[in-house]
Amino acid sequence: MQSLIEQALIDSVNQWLAPFCIDVQHPDQFKKIDLKSALLSRLTWDQQQRFEKDFPLTITVPTGSAIKLQYRDKQLPLLSVKMQELYGQAETPTVLDGRIQVQLALLSPAMKPLQLTQNLHSFWAGAYLEVQKEMKGRYPKHYWPDNPATAVATRKTKKHLSMG
Repeated sequence: MQSLIEQALIDSVNQWLAPFCIDVQHPDQFKKIDLKSALLSRLTWDQQQRFEKDFPLTITVPTGSAIKLQYRDKQLPLLSVKMQELYGQAETPTVLDGRIQVQLALLSPAMKPLQLTQNLHSFWAGAYLEVQKEMKGRYPKHYWPDNPATAVATRKTKKHLSMG
């Protein structure tokens, strides 16, 4: 069943999509149309600014890195980030003025998934202890603090941390 919004887009397809189809001469060329731009063109400048604020392309983590946010169909947005870059962050990032929590894919120093969570506070207080034990053995050159919620976030190994 289609939502009212989907039906409205279908009913007005000639207005918002047609300008982006001018040079389309073969069905395969439809794949190259920038649907995001086509849809955003329906919004006023103020609405576009609000949309970009509510649904950012990246989230800045405590290290200062801007990590790309992945928006998925019928799922929470996903932020895949090295666990060490989230040290010092007690709460789960959100979008839409705090109304939608981001799902976190916490990664090892080798960028391998370690844990999925929607509650960073709970993860730091619970499951992190098991991850910490395993990761200290597997990645001894990396920082695995006892209290990650208040630790300093880092992109560096322990050797580079001590050097400044």
